[in-house]
Amino acid sequence: MSNLASLNERARLIFRQIVESYLETGAPVGSRVLSEVLEPQLSPASIRATMAELERSGLLYAPHVSAGRMPTQSGLRLFIDGLLQVSELTAEERDMIAADTQADLGAEHLLRQAVDSLSGLSQCAGLVLSPGADPIIKHIEFTPISDDQILVILVDDANQVENRVIPKPRDLLPATLTEVSNYLNARLKGRTLEELRREAQSELEHLRAELGALTAQIVTAGLASWAGTDEGERAAQDTLAKSLIVRGEAHLLNNIGAMEDLERVRLLFEDLERKEELINLLSEAEDSEGVRIFIGSETPLFSLSGSSLIISSYRNSDSHIVGVLGVIAPTRSNYARLIPMVDHTAQVVTKLLS
Repeated sequence: MSNLASLNERARLIFRQIVESYLETGAPVGSRVLSEVLEPQLSPASIRATMAELERSGLLYAPHVSAGRMPTQSGLRLFIDGLLQVSELTAEERDMIAADTQADLGAEHLLRQAVDSLSGLSQCAGLVLSPGADPIIKHIEFTPISDDQILVILVDDANQVENRVIPKPRDLLPATLTEVSNYLNARLKGRTLEELRREAQSELEHLRAELGALTAQIVTAGLASWAGTDEGERAAQDTLAKSLIVRGEAHLLNNIGAMEDLERVRLLFEDLERKEELINLLSEAEDSEGVRIFIGSETPLFSLSGSSLIISSYRNSDSHIVGVLGVIAPTRSNYARLIPMVDHTAQVVTKLLS
């Protein structure tokens, strides 16, 4: 496959015109049409020769023998990465996103507003991947249940009770467990378990000095048990705990012409049902800066329906990336318009969460 540097000026000019015309009309472009619109003007014969070179490079293809040319998926990727000129949102579009997205009703409502606004403005299906709701902890208790095991009892603000078992260190005094429980319960104060765990981890040396090494060991072991036994398990639990919101699926039906037939729409709806795969895909892209675009078979999820995923990450008040949002669009879409919409919505959400 060619890269942009391997294309001469004439090849770039013809390639750009073919892709832009395809994105606008969905139809193949022939040499005679190109000869009428290109500046500087070229003969149909010269254009056909260049189109043949682009086809051999894997950037164009002919849907049938007598047709003009259309971009391949590789060609579309090359165009988006190197030749696409992203447009600016109008002031009205920016105002629409800001006006429809308010933070005063909580993070979940904010994200639903944001994805609804993005879906309506883009006329695509909008989606957002957000962290799973981490419950506020009301009470935590450590109780010995055998010579080598301790039961950790945790009660959240909805009065849901969960139990975990951790190893019991040797020479542990009963008073130590009471000390551990008192220490943690005094610091709950509306915190989530993850916040409590991070705080204890950062204060580990202070814990050892204030309560003793054995007590610190019980605190960190008890809290770590809720985050998984190793990094791999914890990452898997974090992924499964995330919340996926998809809105505006009706817009997919409006794009039947763009997606060529009803079968592709049916396949796309099947893709959307595979929520776990979609969450995994979005989680992989979560740490990326700026807008990312997945085209068709670049991801197994959309390989049959031939759709594109345009997403951007957003941050919380600690400037940590906590989720992604974006749109599902036909492969033939106005990327120049969709990219700034997704990017600006992510910026609005980050600002409100901060």
